[in-house]
Amino acid sequence: MKKREEKSLEELYMRAHKAGMEAASRVQVRPMVVYQRANPLDDTSPVTRTWYVEDGVCGFAWITIKPANSKFAKWLIQKGYARHAYGGGVSIWVSLFNQSMQRKEAYAYAFAEVLRNAGIRAYAGSRMD
Repeated sequence: MKKREEKSLEELYMRAHKAGMEAASRVQVRPMVVYQRANPLDDTSPVTRTWYVEDGVCGFAWITIKPANSKFAKWLIQKGYARHAYGGGVSIWVSLFNQSMQRKEAYAYAFAEVLRNAGIRAYAGSRMD
């Protein structure tokens, strides 16, 4: 791969990362409160412990890029930014933002949008933990 081409792929990745970081910083996370009850199967039993989770619900997010044999996908693998994804393509795992699913999702969706605007088939996914 030519240096000029590699530089343009790096610039695209950095633009997408920056968009993701900006989107995640704008999210107003809804904190979560978790209760433990004396009898976990009885919602009327006394609360024995409470946790306040400032980062909101816990979860995961990722960006999938297809096909895996595109220049950008190969470059991501080479640089260690992505891994081969189940179901095809490659995926970038969002490991930032502790366990905050809302921030991870915002990052992933903004990142994928930048890639789509550059003509790359990309989409975001997430799931609650």
